[in-house]
Amino acid sequence: MTATDRATELVRAAAQAAADKLAHDIIAYDVSDVLAITDAFVLASAPNDRQVRAIVEGIEERLHTECGVKPVRREGEREGRWILLDYVDVVVHVQHVEERVFYALERLWKDCPLLDLPEDAKATAGRSATAAATAGGGEGA
Repeated sequence: MTATDRATELVRAAAQAAADKLAHDIIAYDVSDVLAITDAFVLASAPNDRQVRAIVEGIEERLHTECGVKPVRREGEREGRWILLDYVDVVVHVQHVEERVFYALERLWKDCPLLDLPEDAKATAGRSATAAATAGGGEGA
């Protein structure tokens, strides 16, 4: 089984919205073969809690206005370090960079196929590592 066309549409819209809000390392997995509860996961990260919230708000707005959907569940908003948006067909995880590294969801889903994303979203690859190196004074600091 593969992700439905609707799930793919939601993934692309969520990824573009995240990229528009300067999310880091946006990636999407087709998890339809291993999970019965959803077709796809979108992962994105940000260097601070405020940006995590801004990314989530951008995703919610885009998916509501362009795709006519609202999340059926939203978790983690109080802490702002890992917010999950459940759209049934798609689950979006927006994480603080530290949580992204610690929980390493990519390791869990590495055997699942990647979904194609808009170019703006693809361009975010490696942004977290660059930001960390800059904040830490570069490699070896």
